[in-house]
Amino acid sequence: MERLRQAIMEKGHGIGNDIVQVGSFLNHGLDTGLLFEMGAAIAGHFRHAHPDLIMTVEASGIALAITTAHALDNLPVLFCKKSPARNQDEALYTTQVVSYTHGASYQMRCARDLLPKGKRVLIVDDFLADGQAIQGMLDLVRQAGATAVGAAVAIEKGFQPGGQRLRAQGLEVLSLSIVRQIKDGKLLLSED
Repeated sequence: MERLRQAIMEKGHGIGNDIVQVGSFLNHGLDTGLLFEMGAAIAGHFRHAHPDLIMTVEASGIALAITTAHALDNLPVLFCKKSPARNQDEALYTTQVVSYTHGASYQMRCARDLLPKGKRVLIVDDFLADGQAIQGMLDLVRQAGATAVGAAVAIEKGFQPGGQRLRAQGLEVLSLSIVRQIKDGKLLLSED
């Protein structure tokens, strides 16, 4: 996706050899026009799979999930929570996930009534690194008796194993851009 590629090259940079910093347009500050273009691209790719629910995890995946849902005729969005809340129903699906970004483990959770049996779920997130967040959402989908029709991310870290692992499980994964390497703070994309 050319506009995303340009944004990554112009505004993104690497921290060390494994952190992709794109906070100015994707996961802190938001370029809404770009997000709607990405949502339309994801919708176009997965429309054939007939999803009826978009799933993500708080917080950075929510914007892209919403624009994808909008492009798929305003499907509902379910975002999994990372911490308990007093206002959250006790009837939950839960799974343990290790966050690559934060280097910590957390219990991913979602309300059972928001993930009914038989739903066709498209998973959407901002990044794919080790694949733990998507793997956690897949576990919740399985617990519910729903079906994951695929996963889509804005940026995949191609130098980390998550994408390969998920594809090896037979999951259709769409990455709108793939960072193949970080070299001296510069992001090298697979399209280069």
